[in-house]
Amino acid sequence: MSATSYQQMIFINLPVNDLDASKKFFTELGYSINPQFSDENAASVVISDTIVTMLLTKSFYATFTDKEIADATKTSEVLVCLSAESRAKVDELVDKAVAAGGTASPKIQDMGFMYGRAFDDLDGHTWEVVWMDPAAVQG
Repeated sequence: MSATSYQQMIFINLPVNDLDASKKFFTELGYSINPQFSDENAASVVISDTIVTMLLTKSFYATFTDKEIADATKTSEVLVCLSAESRAKVDELVDKAVAAGGTASPKIQDMGFMYGRAFDDLDGHTWEVVWMDPAAVQG
């Protein structure tokens, strides 16, 4: 396989309190669950062809680490940032997250060439959604 045909993937593993509720939340955002990599302990949420979020029950998540599992509602353990194709798509995804039970951050980042908002999912994990003007990226 040549270097140009291989696309590196990102797998984001997150501990969740209620797997079924978390699956419902992410499907309400428009993402799908890959049943091939899902069971009673985990759900594989397909964000894109190269980004997958693995939602893991806390007991299953604990089998992958000796560290204490952070309570994301009280402490920040990670900021996941997703790109969006437009400012409107940023707002659309954050609004869907709020409608599905998430919490929007009151901060809006608007620099003209870059626009972003954030939300916390049901377990407090922070998801940033950002649009950047392609002309700004090129120059």
